[in-house]
Amino acid sequence: MKFFFDSIGCRLNQSEIEIMAYQVMQAGHDPVASPEECDVAVINTCSVTTAAASDSRSTIRGVYRRNREAQIVLTGCWSELEHDAALALPGVIQVVTNSEKDTLIPSVLGLPELEPQWDVLERRSVPGIRRRTRAFIKVQDGCDNHCTYCLPTIARGASRSLPIEAVIAEIRSAVKGGVKEVVLTGSQLSAYGLDQPDEHHLTTLIRSVLDQTNISRIRLSSLEPWGLPKDLFALLRDARVCRQLHIPLQSGCDKTLRRMGRPISSDAFADLVSEARETIPGLAVTTDIMVGFPGETVKEFELSLAFIEKMRFAGAHVFIYSPRRGTAAVHLANHIPTQIARERSLRVRKIVGESGHTFRIGFLGTTMPVLWEKACPSESNGWDLTGLTDNYIRVRADSRDDLGNKISLAHLREIEGETVRGELIEER
Repeated sequence: MKFFFDSIGCRLNQSEIEIMAYQVMQAGHDPVASPEECDVAVINTCSVTTAAASDSRSTIRGVYRRNREAQIVLTGCWSELEHDAALALPGVIQVVTNSEKDTLIPSVLGLPELEPQWDVLERRSVPGIRRRTRAFIKVQDGCDNHCTYCLPTIARGASRSLPIEAVIAEIRSAVKGGVKEVVLTGSQLSAYGLDQPDEHHLTTLIRSVLDQTNISRIRLSSLEPWGLPKDLFALLRDARVCRQLHIPLQSGCDKTLRRMGRPISSDAFADLVSEARETIPGLAVTTDIMVGFPGETVKEFELSLAFIEKMRFAGAHVFIYSPRRGTAAVHLANHIPTQIARERSLRVRKIVGESGHTFRIGFLGTTMPVLWEKACPSESNGWDLTGLTDNYIRVRADSRDDLGNKISLAHLREIEGETVRGELIEER
């Protein structure tokens, strides 16, 4: 049987379809690169914003148009929260809840539960449009905070962590499959281990990965700016841990943050980032910023904008608040008109674009290791490489050889839009 996988939204969703593809191979079946080839299409949906929910529906309809014979199985936050609407879409035969998605593949195949055999079968990326050089490793799921705008918290439940031994085994399998970088992912990654009786936490996990695997790079996905282990920043000085912290801000105004239900102030956020930058030379701090939250006055937005400018982020995901049925925020007063929210989004994007540009300029003239994620044949009979430094600078370079999924040194020479043109030094 042939399976096609797609996901919308967060890195956690990407990690989950990678595991499902592994289960398919473990059972002796084949993940395929396109819907046209498949017997079953599995789509991991998202509901973090109205746009993500729309993208989920559009993806499902697109798969059906491309293969009307395929059986479509849905999971993820949107299909969990809109079960009946999801099941009514053409081609959909089953909706699997988030709590049951680990057994989705065995259920479809009519098999008993499949325990991963990491020492027997290598962990590989999903073929097709979701193929990734980096491996996304799910180490935690669920969230114990209750931000007033957040549906995924409702859909994924309370925080729970995977055992360190299971994470280590999966990463070792990924290394055998040729992976050079793993991204540790979770709904509330900073809460890793807090639900366990042995008082393990995120730094315990990272140290274990460093000590017990030979993975070249460890990258952390999004970290909420509260509950971080005190020794985390010092650990990011290790050469194998990527110097990037993605810390969601959402708003730089304290009044807005309180309505959002986020247990942090702008001053505390600034102190956290300052400490991280002082501890980790060359650190890239990226973030999420929401505009147009209910009740966001002109003064609140201007305060937030000034704070964002002061923080000098290396990059940001900027998005407009989406009213989501089932959240507390939908009942708040003074929802912001769409046009005003769009104008605010453009202003924030401009500020972040400028600070990201300044961040990249600061590394011109330096030589840095780059993991080349994509290698395309060029007109000069060589290769056009695109990849990332450990601190998330996207680099392009020309090469005589295909260095895809390899790490090599590049001298960063000049800015090209949101990327940096590099000159290849040597492979390592």
